[in-house]
Amino acid sequence: MTRIGSSDLDVFPLALGGNVFGWTADRDTSFAVLDAFREGGGDFIDTADSYSAWVPGNSGGESETLIGEWLASRGASDDVVVATKVSQHPDFRGLSATNVRAAAEASLQRLGVERIDLYYAHFDDADTPLEETVAAFGRLVEDGLVRYTAVSNYSADRIAEWVRIARELGVAEPVAIQPHYNLVHREIESDIVPLAEENGLGLVPYFALAKGFLTGKYRSADTDGHDSPRAGAAVEYATPQGLQIIDTLERIGAAHGVSIAATALAWLRAKPAVVAPIASASRVSQVGDLLDGARVDLTAEEVADLDAVSEWTPTDM
Repeated sequence: MTRIGSSDLDVFPLALGGNVFGWTADRDTSFAVLDAFREGGGDFIDTADSYSAWVPGNSGGESETLIGEWLASRGASDDVVVATKVSQHPDFRGLSATNVRAAAEASLQRLGVERIDLYYAHFDDADTPLEETVAAFGRLVEDGLVRYTAVSNYSADRIAEWVRIARELGVAEPVAIQPHYNLVHREIESDIVPLAEENGLGLVPYFALAKGFLTGKYRSADTDGHDSPRAGAAVEYATPQGLQIIDTLERIGAAHGVSIAATALAWLRAKPAVVAPIASASRVSQVGDLLDGARVDLTAEEVADLDAVSEWTPTDM
């Protein structure tokens, strides 16, 4: 178990991504994946109020609804930490105070819980003063609707500003950052990682498997034979360096008896301030690799090998 920043939330060191629930995983499959994750020791689920509004026929909130139904049917509300987000639901866009409150109440209803464990500002809202948003999140904590606050997809400067404002207002400070971070996307190491370390914020990286590329399934720019909705995005990483990363993951994983995906997750867990990478599963058969990724520990030499093969500079951006 690992603690999220300065909170008292001790969680399994991998978060199950809920973005696929109501999208590539129907209700029965979602329940089966959640069951397998919980049976394997998992207790940290990540979702957002907008999942999965992009699917034809969906309106947003489908993932939260399925998770809420699962929590109720399994009596798991007290045993599982649920993180969700606000700002992208079609009915609750942005981070005005009124919207934050209304969106949180809607999420609570869909999830069927009395309090959201970890509540993220999903994307920055340039049209709303940051002071207004920070105060609104603080009130959610004061009123008992949210346990802890967090930010996702914010720049390092804006995160620092959020922390400063929270301290000035005397309201809850964020305990976590959810950034895009993986072996083929390491840009946050120059600014957000040091900021997280300085302020005691836990990192909960999304796209931990680079949209599926770090599973090793995509070894060329050809998407033929792949029916995943993410295949087109994943193969963009099939560069010479990307394929070198896959080869190194495969070698290291073999030494531990785990998959390429599990090894990629283990590398992330070894990085400074990382609490729990986020990874999703559209099939029960994929859950085992995620659980392995939360348990296998790489040696310092193995981490260094992966650091070297995935080395980047700011000019690569």
